[in-house]
Amino acid sequence: MSTTVDTATDIRTFSIDIADEQIDDLRRRIAATRLPSKELVDDRSQGVQLATIQELARYWTEDYDFGRIEGRLNALPQFITKIDGVEIHFIHVRSQHEDALPLIMTHGWPGSVIELLETIGPLTDPTAYGGTPDDAFHLVLPSIPGYGFSGEPTELGWDADRIARAWAELMERLGYTRYVAQGGDVGAYVTDAMGRQAPEGLLGIHLNVLTAAVALKDQLPAQSEQERAAHDALTTFLTDGFAIVLEQSTRPQTIGYSLLDSPVGLAAWMLDHDTDSYYKISRAFVDGEPTGNLTRDNIVDNITLYWLTGTGASAARWYWEFGRAAAAAAGQAPPPVAVPVGYTNFPGEVFPAPRSWVEVVFPGLAYFNEPDRGGHFAAWEEPGLFSDEVRAAFRSLR
Repeated sequence: MSTTVDTATDIRTFSIDIADEQIDDLRRRIAATRLPSKELVDDRSQGVQLATIQELARYWTEDYDFGRIEGRLNALPQFITKIDGVEIHFIHVRSQHEDALPLIMTHGWPGSVIELLETIGPLTDPTAYGGTPDDAFHLVLPSIPGYGFSGEPTELGWDADRIARAWAELMERLGYTRYVAQGGDVGAYVTDAMGRQAPEGLLGIHLNVLTAAVALKDQLPAQSEQERAAHDALTTFLTDGFAIVLEQSTRPQTIGYSLLDSPVGLAAWMLDHDTDSYYKISRAFVDGEPTGNLTRDNIVDNITLYWLTGTGASAARWYWEFGRAAAAAAGQAPPPVAVPVGYTNFPGEVFPAPRSWVEVVFPGLAYFNEPDRGGHFAAWEEPGLFSDEVRAAFRSLR
């Protein structure tokens, strides 16, 4: 990785340079993996299935093009700037349409900027994708501190609120005085925090996961069939799907040793995120049947990025910060969101949130829609549909 040299608050260009030695080491480690015996069940209830991991490892070493990440990212305008003591990596693509609306989008875990790449075209150049110039965005895609090519925080306190403040500083540094923000997964926590902080210039936010549902479970309506199904999904997540969240929010350092030492261990940990996306990814490898944009190459791109940057542990630490911040704020109502909120409820989300739930968290909800496909990694899986949702959510704010 290389950057130009400049002063602390300046924005410097950035490019990736992956050494052959890194790839050789990765291949050796994959080949040396000691695999467990096959799971004793026919589903994922014991975790990531052996057949899935074996095929992923085979594809990774035999068929995958290790030049993809460097080629894909270096083809885009990438930059680094130091904010609050941490180097922040971001992609910044300006639209050819001068009246485009600036948009900062935040990835999640186990994602990265990789999960957002296919949205760049539709959002910045809508006329090439069936839209109009009025739908155009100037796009800023930062890497969360401790993720990807951003620096690792060396002190405590980098929770969603602090990242949100850093993003407001980034947009100001880029000269954007009016902008909107979007996020899912960890990015939803950050974007929600931006909406509550309401920095000058932020016009509105769009989310695609209702992070507050976990803390507000007992206050969410359960009258309709859809609401009861949402409660069931949330209960399942909190009882059977919570292992990764629990480990990373309490002992990120412990799992970090495995994530930094074993590429296959890292891959399995990342694939185990949620049931819907796991089975979609598994089918892409085992059956050669990708769902939307969740292709083998795109999945391996993302895992390889985590491996090459050595960010398994530092990315997991965000959950620890989140857990501490949540405990400190327990029993206190958060400040209200002071900007318009748009929400898209994708059907494959970990716990799809009915409109009634979203309105509990965001009274006066400005936009809501329920597409017929897409899951937790909506921007990654269905970039065209996701881009349509982002356009629709922010249309009234231009």
